[in-house]
Amino acid sequence: MTHSDAPTASAPAGLRDRRGRLLRDLRISVMDRCNFRCPYCMPRETFHESYRFLGSHERLSFDEIVRVTRLLVRLGVRKLRLTGGEPLLRPNLTDLIGDLSAIDGVEDVALTTNGTLLAKYAVELRAAGLQRVTVSLDSLDPQVFMRMSGGFGGVEEALEGIEQARRAGLGPIKVNAVVQRGVNDHTVFELVERFRGTGVIVRFIEYMDVGNRNHWQRDAVVPSRELLQRIASRWPLEPLQPSYHGEVADRYALGDGSGEVGFISSVTQPFCGDCTRARLSSDGVLYTCLFATRGTPLRDRLRGGACDDDLLDALRALWRDRSDNYSEQRRGSLAGDGERKVEMFYIGG
Repeated sequence: MTHSDAPTASAPAGLRDRRGRLLRDLRISVMDRCNFRCPYCMPRETFHESYRFLGSHERLSFDEIVRVTRLLVRLGVRKLRLTGGEPLLRPNLTDLIGDLSAIDGVEDVALTTNGTLLAKYAVELRAAGLQRVTVSLDSLDPQVFMRMSGGFGGVEEALEGIEQARRAGLGPIKVNAVVQRGVNDHTVFELVERFRGTGVIVRFIEYMDVGNRNHWQRDAVVPSRELLQRIASRWPLEPLQPSYHGEVADRYALGDGSGEVGFISSVTQPFCGDCTRARLSSDGVLYTCLFATRGTPLRDRLRGGACDDDLLDALRALWRDRSDNYSEQRRGSLAGDGERKVEMFYIGG
């Protein structure tokens, strides 16, 4: 495989990795803390009150985040997503959004949140330049919700956040639900029913082996094709074309025209071949895979006087040498490779 950045007849120009994948998306984790303790991400037994999170001096400053983003935009990034932890715990986040949305070449700035603080900040976020929001909401059943959030927050807070985001014009709004067999798979109909006719898109995510602490078992995965069959038995579904190259969700329109659902199938139908995403942790480590075992530290270079040209060369080489395809490897072996992977709360989902 050549490292040429030249376009092919079927794909746009840009920086490509060893597998020919463009760099187009950047996930920016602005905060490693969260006000939830979801068992599949930050289980309470590990992330307790004595757990040491990053200090403010250890996290990248907004100026440092903007600097790295500007360089990556020069290499082809067009879409930004702010994540956590819970990104709305980061003070003055709207200042960062304003700076990022003003970067020439950035086409889309989005946010992933658990929604409990969204009602408070929705108008301010939109005014700062945020375009879209995705809310993690695993169930509308209060007891199931509490179990999956580690006993924190409430369904009504998340729903109010979604409503205020809708009123503020942060759309299209997406709701992401991680589905685990025997935990919340019996509540998927409620999510579809609740958001039919609202313009909110519900997406169901296969339970993944992200990180090392969620005690992932393959038999807890509900394959997307099974969920698709269940939902289609109640509401006829019509497949939709991808909205853009590299879209991770398979999209379906409800046959009665009342909405859309999506399925993200990293376990049973890996999409490594189309992955265009890099991930920046809140302490300045750049990762090229959600399931990475290591990343490239940038914070010390940023604070040690590295010039933009040197940083640009390092970032370009990092992407060109990228060959990650963990989900494909996992699917082939029916299990992970046993190496310790970066935790999801650290780099965002």
